[in-house]
Amino acid sequence: MSDDFYDNDQYAESEGPPSKSALKREMTELQKFGQQLIDMPDSRRAQIPLSDELRDAIALYQRLTQREARRRQLQFIGKQMRREDSDAISAALDRFEQQDQQFRQRFHRLEALRDQLIRDGDPALSELLEEHPHLDRQVVRQMIRQARQEAERGKPPAASRKLFRYLREFLEEA
Repeated sequence: MSDDFYDNDQYAESEGPPSKSALKREMTELQKFGQQLIDMPDSRRAQIPLSDELRDAIALYQRLTQREARRRQLQFIGKQMRREDSDAISAALDRFEQQDQQFRQRFHRLEALRDQLIRDGDPALSELLEEHPHLDRQVVRQMIRQARQEAERGKPPAASRKLFRYLREFLEEA
């Protein structure tokens, strides 16, 4: 064959059609994307712009019990994902991830605050009351004392949990 055959302008400027492996990788990614949609709660999934066909496919997947049937349905969901607006779905998933991350950060801050109150006692409580003067000093001090006593006796941390709930409710309102 001549060199003119390989110098075709159609393939010189573009990469050509995608390879079979590239198509398979893309399909696997779409299935993973679909699996994320399946795993999320219905209330969150309702907030994502999905077609009725995809919602029906997800509902069917959740009703199936046999492993092979679920695998085939997941492949079908991946196929349906090709027709969806992946940017809008991705943006919604990112928004949910940010909300989850913020929740986890607040949770960890409250845990650290509770642990500091139990560990340091009155000095930590004074700092907290400077930031939040509406907090009931007596109630918090009593919960701290109970949590310390439980820890000393090796009992389950019921008072510590109660203190955490109290702080969470109060600080979320504030």
